Amino acid sequence: MALMNGEQYRESLKKMRPNMYKWGELIADVTTHPATRLHVQSVADSYDAAFDPERAPLFTTKSPLSGETAHRWNTLMNSMEAVLGNSKMKRAQYQRTGTCQGATCAGWTGINVLWAVTYEMDKELGTNYHERVKNYFKHVEDNALALAGAITDAKGNRALKPSEQPNKDSNLHVKEIRPDGIVIRGYKAQICGVAACHEIIAMAGSGYGEADKDFCLAVAVPRDVAGLTIVETRRPSDARDEEEGWDAPKAGNITQAFLFFDDVFVPNDRVFLCGEFKYTGKAIGYFTAIYRAAIGACVAGQGDIMCGAAINMARANGLSQKAFQDKLNQMAINNEITYSVGLGAMLAGKGHASGLWIPDMLLAHVNKTQVAKLPYETKVICQDISGGVAETGCFPSYQDCQSPLYGAEVLKALAAGADGETRARAARLVEWLTVGGGIPGCMHGGGSPDGARMVVRAMEPWEKFAKEAKRIAGITAELADPAPAKK
Repeated sequence: MALMNGEQYRESLKKMRPNMYKWGELIADVTTHPATRLHVQSVADSYDAAFDPERAPLFTTKSPLSGETAHRWNTLMNSMEAVLGNSKMKRAQYQRTGTCQGATCAGWTGINVLWAVTYEMDKELGTNYHERVKNYFKHVEDNALALAGAITDAKGNRALKPSEQPNKDSNLHVKEIRPDGIVIRGYKAQICGVAACHEIIAMAGSGYGEADKDFCLAVAVPRDVAGLTIVETRRPSDARDEEEGWDAPKAGNITQAFLFFDDVFVPNDRVFLCGEFKYTGKAIGYFTAIYRAAIGACVAGQGDIMCGAAINMARANGLSQKAFQDKLNQMAINNEITYSVGLGAMLAGKGHASGLWIPDMLLAHVNKTQVAKLPYETKVICQDISGGVAETGCFPSYQDCQSPLYGAEVLKALAAGADGETRARAARLVEWLTVGGGIPGCMHGGGSPDGARMVVRAMEPWEKFAKEAKRIAGITAELADPAPAKK
């Protein structure tokens, strides 16, 4: 099966062992539980897109491995057009559901990154990791799997290396190496889209040295593998997403999770890195290049919906779009900046010897700095256009609007350029997009903006710029930074 529709996808999730918890209780079925069903619903919509003539070109592509049509998130990104397709799909997903679809994102990026890293490892070390990745990739495609990517560790004390942590489990690590596989344990934190995935690609959370080689791993595990416990971690304030009514749009609603690996056995054919510490930095470098180039499309897609939500809110208030056109223009400019910087990174990228296309790392990290800034400006403008009813936090609840005692009066009080219910729904969407459960991880999703700035600082050829400026100015004297002041 190279393609699967939304209903088949839901049925495949139902067959998995329940191992996810929320509010202290086991989630028996992620497709129906209020905390997870909306994210599953949004991913199911992407599966259905494969059978929609208008959307299929974005959501499917010809697999470089099999030559068959496959879900885009099951394929190797082997060209600039392929990574561009990643961005176009992500923007379309956000336009469809308003928020992130983690189960078709980070895990897919992870397996692509491992395609390149294991190619290098096999060539330099004589290992057979690349063949394992190739076989696993075929398994993913043949079974139309959704993959979560577990990169971020719990970390513990940020001033200490993983090997120095009082609790070694703060970072996922190899506990034991056996002839037929490895045993891993530890914590992965704030992992996106786990509720909607079939499998998890777990990788080292940073580049490490030899002292931390136990933490240098890359594996694929089923989401319901024995020994893995998952705690779904969306904010308590997002509980309204689980209620009936319009207090939160019944849309994509991204999920996050903590993963607790308790002596999980991983067979050799699913182990892609184990102790080869010098390659962890490359893996993270390739991952962030792909991920941070594409994330500009994610926030642009949600920004598109914020533009529409602001227009609807203005009209529901009885005002014209024209009155806010300059502000709407700025929202659109913010969206297109993050999208286009990401596309620039893809265009300036290059092909890896393994066949993977890797976007330009400098531009990808520049994009991350803008993703951590511009979407917040867009949210503020959206609230500004919408007025206090969508921003002040004093909006009546759905239950109050339905009260037989006073609900009709509440709806009458809410009526303006539209009836009360219409204005309520428009306001709640703005709230959800700007301060609620629909917000993706703009600031720290995919890593911190400070980390991206450090990469920019390291990659820019500052001395070359200074030398060229001296030449143009005709300066022949030596110019150098002053020596540090003596203490």
